[in-house]
Amino acid sequence: MTATKHTLVALVADQPGVLNRISSLFRRRGFNMESVTVGHSEVPNCSRLTIVVDGSTTSIEQVRKQLDKVVDVIKVSEISGDSIVAREMALIKVKSNSANRGEIIEIADLFRASIVDVASESLTICVTGNEEKIDTLIQLLRGFIIKEIARTGRVAMSRGEIGPLGAVSGVSRRQDRGPKFGGSIET
Repeated sequence: MTATKHTLVALVADQPGVLNRISSLFRRRGFNMESVTVGHSEVPNCSRLTIVVDGSTTSIEQVRKQLDKVVDVIKVSEISGDSIVAREMALIKVKSNSANRGEIIEIADLFRASIVDVASESLTICVTGNEEKIDTLIQLLRGFIIKEIARTGRVAMSRGEIGPLGAVSGVSRRQDRGPKFGGSIET
């Protein structure tokens, strides 16, 4: 089977240690997370996690099933085959001086990027878009000496009315399972 990029999205409880449990699951299975992003969701006390993984269809299904078993995961879906909207954001700090500053600004403008910081010896550019757009901009800026890059990783959702995580109430489906490692829940 050929390896391709797969995008998994999960609605998770907004609790300390959730990301650690999920990344440990990936480590135990020997999968490399190409990118992981997490932030608040539309559901109170829940976060949306977007994970991009390189792997075969069968192994990704196994990972999805394993993620579904993590107590703090409310719902998980693979959206790789769906029609999705996906974006990434990058901050790129480029060495600049008065001689090349105009050329760097022109390149940033071509990519609809913003100059977010100007210093005596550098410009910091903020760009959003798909991975290919950001990769292309970075390649063009390499000729000016890139000092620093910070990328968010992919955030994605399905196009249309309701995505695979939509219409989830604020109540966890895990309440009937009790604690993951035995014992009782103290209130």
